Amino acid sequence: MSIQELYKLYLQYSKVSTDSRKSISDSIFFALKGKKFNGNKFAEQAINNGCVYAIVDEKKYAKNEKFILVDNVLVTLQELAKQHRKQLKIPVIAITGTNGKTTSKELIGSVLKTKYKISNTKWNLNNHIGVPLSLLRIKKDDEIAIIEMGANHIEEIGFLCKLAMPNLGIITNIGKAHLEGFGSFQGVIKAKSELYNYIRENGGNIFINMDDELLYKLSDGITKISYGKTGDCKGNVLKISPFISILFRDETINSNLIGDYQFNNIMLAICVGNYFDISTKNIKDAIENYLPRNNRSQIIKTNNNTLILDAYNANPSSMKAMLTSFAKLKYENKLCILGDMLELGKDSALEHTRIFKLAEELNLKTLFIGDEFSKLSINSYKNTKEFTKLIEKEPIQNKTILLKGSRGVALERLVAVL
Repeated sequence: MSIQELYKLYLQYSKVSTDSRKSISDSIFFALKGKKFNGNKFAEQAINNGCVYAIVDEKKYAKNEKFILVDNVLVTLQELAKQHRKQLKIPVIAITGTNGKTTSKELIGSVLKTKYKISNTKWNLNNHIGVPLSLLRIKKDDEIAIIEMGANHIEEIGFLCKLAMPNLGIITNIGKAHLEGFGSFQGVIKAKSELYNYIRENGGNIFINMDDELLYKLSDGITKISYGKTGDCKGNVLKISPFISILFRDETINSNLIGDYQFNNIMLAICVGNYFDISTKNIKDAIENYLPRNNRSQIIKTNNNTLILDAYNANPSSMKAMLTSFAKLKYENKLCILGDMLELGKDSALEHTRIFKLAEELNLKTLFIGDEFSKLSINSYKNTKEFTKLIEKEPIQNKTILLKGSRGVALERLVAVL
């Protein structure tokens, strides 16, 4: 079956699924493979659960006309998404960056929804599987699409751009993350620049932080819509208590976001809203009503403490920004619980040492969790289970606690005991 023929089927149902346990009724099931699973084995279950067709790439699972045999299920999913994108005549905004891309995506979505019907990447569907799924969620009556793009190796962003074909691009920032996959910081720069390269080659526009010298240098030859403390959309930080408030066009915007580094995320959302002719009042209301979730800068009040939970991800640049901001907050009895930063490869020891020294320089009382930090401090624990045993014996009370670490360390498990 050709992609064009499969696309006609997709238009009949306009729903796809990849998990037979969560199959969507009247959807097309794609039997994807992973290191530890083979979706072909669950294709029949997907049909039994209500899927109308199952796309498989192993002949023995193509049992009847409901099973469509292809050479490679993943490639077929990607090509179907690309075919769908070609039919869309709407602005497609691609967003990537080391830090802040998900928060920025959510803020932008909140602002744009005040005037437009939008399609926004859900959860963390931002890789070679997630982006095709996000594209296939775009409906014919959507007016703007926001596609988040993540990467852990060179050429991944470039490939995703060929699928999503964005006409507007955003790089929130470029920092040290996934160094194991990128090889070096220069590798990160090269990878993230692939979005700018695509926009430059295809005549699109970018939203750019004018305060970021590296991004400005990389953006030569591209039409820019700028934001920051200077640029087309200018703003200033008014206060952080702990939520950041900013001034834009004589309007005070009081967010539910913690830390001065959130200024750039907010100004980006303002800039995008301004570009799409959304009123300042609607922009203000959307930002003020946005609440962070999914372990990203969430404030949680327990019976014993106030927690700032930022445990979805961590890398040297985000860790530095969070610690610096936390040090400025005027709370008594502050405590940091920091988890290892993963996927740093050969730079791991050096980058953990730098964060350890930064916490000391900022005079932050800090406890550490993970193998790397355990090499540096006696106030450290191998994992959250070991740390939990300590808390059960010696409860921590009446403190404002920052929890920051990579997803694999699972610091969110400590919420129940803190």
